[in-house]
Amino acid sequence: MSAVWRDVSVSTGVAGFVAVLVGFTSSAAIVFSAAQALGATPAQTVSWMWALGLGMGITSLGLSLWYRLPVLTAWSTPGAAVLAVSQGVSLPEATGAFMVCALLIMLAGYSGGFERLMSRIPLALASALLAGVLARFALDAVGAVVHAPVLVIAMTVAYVLGRRGWPRWSVPVVLLVGMGVAALQGQLNLSSVAWAWAMPVWVSPAWSWAAMVSVALPLFVVTMASQNLPGVAAQRASGYEIPVSPVVGATGLASLLLAPFGAYALNLAAITAAICMGKEAHPDPRRRYTASAAAGLLYIALGLAGGTIVSLMAAFPQALVLAVAGLALLGTMASGLSVAVKDEQHREAAVLTFLVTLSGVTVAGVGSAFWGVVVGGLAQWLWSRRQTASH
Repeated sequence: MSAVWRDVSVSTGVAGFVAVLVGFTSSAAIVFSAAQALGATPAQTVSWMWALGLGMGITSLGLSLWYRLPVLTAWSTPGAAVLAVSQGVSLPEATGAFMVCALLIMLAGYSGGFERLMSRIPLALASALLAGVLARFALDAVGAVVHAPVLVIAMTVAYVLGRRGWPRWSVPVVLLVGMGVAALQGQLNLSSVAWAWAMPVWVSPAWSWAAMVSVALPLFVVTMASQNLPGVAAQRASGYEIPVSPVVGATGLASLLLAPFGAYALNLAAITAAICMGKEAHPDPRRRYTASAAAGLLYIALGLAGGTIVSLMAAFPQALVLAVAGLALLGTMASGLSVAVKDEQHREAAVLTFLVTLSGVTVAGVGSAFWGVVVGGLAQWLWSRRQTASH
């Protein structure tokens, strides 16, 4: 444990905080909508935050310390979107579907099937996928200038100066500058923070074929395709060989245990994980696992003090969150693009993967990250066959 403390630094702690800030504020509203669509009471909705926070926190902290690698988990945002439009499914039936989905994730992980699938995706396409996912946040940061020009420009100037003068501390400085400017403009509403502990509420699962078909299967598909796939791609593009099978299996196991309390689906993180795996977290790649471990501790706090954390995260203006996310991910996005176009053999397929992923298109309820890999992979396969035939 003493070796872990030696690896901890201010920059990794800030990276973990930024990851939690971005992950929570960017999608918490969708999770709340999902709970409400299934008829959850206010107490049950808080229980969802308790279960999801503990699930993300324990898996992120435990897996990061066990492997000494930056492993960050998250709730399934596209899964929450699927739940938010569910109709005719009661909360007990949905809970049963959550448990079935968790069993399917465990099967995909522990069987090694998902890892074998990921091993077939070239690194160039995985890097293009990561760059496409992160580019959306960079574009959102640029767009935030329209709504909060002084705030975003001040943070951008701080980032540029920081990258030149103190690259290790650039993101912490950006965050502090953003908070300072927001406070001066009266946009940092800390007075609204309410102190309240979260309490778990058990929901006994009920079983119905309708819920299995309309909830469990779609939830499993979008979680694996739109979350775990880019999550593994983010790890590979950042140079980390994290054991895919046991890690994905562990997220399924955590989901299964916490499903009756509202943890509908946990998975590998991609965008927030990139914050913990980038150079801004720490110049030494071997010490970046403490960033995801710090995020894990914060997620546990989010779960235990669900009401407090919800109001604390809401105190940050949206423009600040968008700007700090876009700037913190800039270096990782650039590295992904560099690897994607480096190999001429995969360059055009990688560009296709990047563009489709960046488009944000959703087909059959599955997000653009999956379709980016499908389009890029098919293009690469066809071009490879043509080159082989010509020779």
